[in-house]
Amino acid sequence: MQPANTLMVLYTGGTIGMQASANGLAPASGFEARMREQLANLPVPAWRFREMSPLIDSANMTPAYWQRLRTAVVEAVDEGCDAVLILHGTDTLAYSAAAMSFQLLGLPAPVVFTGSMLPAGVPDSDAWENVSGALAVLGEGLAPGVHLYFHGALMAPTRCAKIRSFGRHPFAALQRNGGAAKADALPAALDYRQPKALANVGVLPLVPGIAAGQLDGLIDSGIQALVLECFGSGTGPSDNPAFLASLKRAQALDVVVVAITQCHEGGVELDVYEAGSRLRGVGVLSGGGMTREAAFGKLQALLGAGLATSEVRRLVELDLCGELS
Repeated sequence: MQPANTLMVLYTGGTIGMQASANGLAPASGFEARMREQLANLPVPAWRFREMSPLIDSANMTPAYWQRLRTAVVEAVDEGCDAVLILHGTDTLAYSAAAMSFQLLGLPAPVVFTGSMLPAGVPDSDAWENVSGALAVLGEGLAPGVHLYFHGALMAPTRCAKIRSFGRHPFAALQRNGGAAKADALPAALDYRQPKALANVGVLPLVPGIAAGQLDGLIDSGIQALVLECFGSGTGPSDNPAFLASLKRAQALDVVVVAITQCHEGGVELDVYEAGSRLRGVGVLSGGGMTREAAFGKLQALLGAGLATSEVRRLVELDLCGELS
């Protein structure tokens, strides 16, 4: 936990730097000059600035953009920066921070994500307090890995989510189950220096009466993995033979299916109820207490690393960076 002396600021766009346009608020260039003016007299570490291209509303974030972010972080560290601050829109910030936790496994420097709910410069904006606060905690020293900072709170991105669309506290740590075994060693392909291919991961929330046809549609779309958002502790329509048959077919096609809970607290324990054990019986894996954001990002990294399906299935249920702890 060494204090950061020189850090890189990566600006992706988002509300924090938006300005008015004919069609409403839109990402805008020129944030470096505004940031230097605002922070001129504050005791923060020395920093460099890089504007990502294109600047985006975070609603347009994609796994392909995550790969560009990974490359930018690695380049910054190779150029001598000992920390990275990523400015990001809040709508998908938790997804990006969780995904980058897996994309940057083994990185010897801290990375902090922050943003704002209101653009810098407007009345009551939270932009500068979040930027200066994030810089301050990096200056004090953080452990290597990815962190999320917002309104004075430092959170583990694989354990939190955006739970509010308003106010200064949009993010919260979710009270999810932990206790999973930690992976004793990581495949070399997961190291932060190794590029990752794009993976095709689907997400399906269960609802009462969901038909097998909806699941079949996803399977037949070419997905490599599926995050199955189950009821409670990991239950689904176990009295629907067609639905179970579709899950069995997914396993036969090497589609990795991971069950997580729809609940804000707790997690998946597939063997508690018969309705859960039947899912386990057709190849569904337990996501334990993983959030949707963590499960999606983890599968992106595991599949993008080109690991064998058997290795992906093994690592899904092991803790890699706190997502199951």
